[in-house]
Amino acid sequence: MNANRIALVTGAGTGIGKAAALALGEAGFTVVLTGRRAEPLDAVAASLDGKGHVVTADISAPASVSALFDTIAARFGRLDVLFNNAGGWSAATPIEDIPLEDWQRVVNVNLTGVFLCTQHAIRLMKAQDPKGGRIINNGSISAHAPRPLTGPYTATKHAVTGLTKQVALEGRAHNIACGQIDIGNADTDMAVKMKTGILQANGQIMVEPTFDPVHAGRAVAYMASLPLDANVLTMTIMATSAPFVGRG
Repeated sequence: MNANRIALVTGAGTGIGKAAALALGEAGFTVVLTGRRAEPLDAVAASLDGKGHVVTADISAPASVSALFDTIAARFGRLDVLFNNAGGWSAATPIEDIPLEDWQRVVNVNLTGVFLCTQHAIRLMKAQDPKGGRIINNGSISAHAPRPLTGPYTATKHAVTGLTKQVALEGRAHNIACGQIDIGNADTDMAVKMKTGILQANGQIMVEPTFDPVHAGRAVAYMASLPLDANVLTMTIMATSAPFVGRG
């Protein structure tokens, strides 16, 4: 079903991106893995039995994103799925004390990078034959409910939700589907504090449960494998006992 379909995963070297890339490969996709560091990307590609292709890029840099998509167009002639996964965090800081450079760094990766990749993906998907494709954005539980002291991350993830809906709307005319997966407490490098104790809205420090990111990867592969006349607009996958429902 997915033979000869091309998927691009940003931030594919670790965490959710790695899990998604492996799951997409298992589902039959040819997977383009991108990120800033070649070494972890190469390690993931080595597990994809020839279905993984590494193209390093910085998604916050317009010229780098343009070169990435030029490479995909030249090498494969099309793109069927984009998983906008790459993201960044900032140190826990009250809103009034966040350095502008920290704000801009998170916005550049989490929002502008998603926007740039989405623009290029739409252009390619509109021009290819057959026309169309799917864009999946990595939102977060924080796209719905913030954690304390996470202003830049929370703001960008809320914005990604708006962008997802806008692309889902505008993509209809071009057979382009767009959806978002909101992931809570996957056991990645970003979840280290959850397992040792993380600040809650009431000021307490609490250990939170996590789950294996392989399940988030498989969820992305499920979304990607749908025919283009069906779309998962939003999906939430989380640790069953994570304090999201009822947070605050």
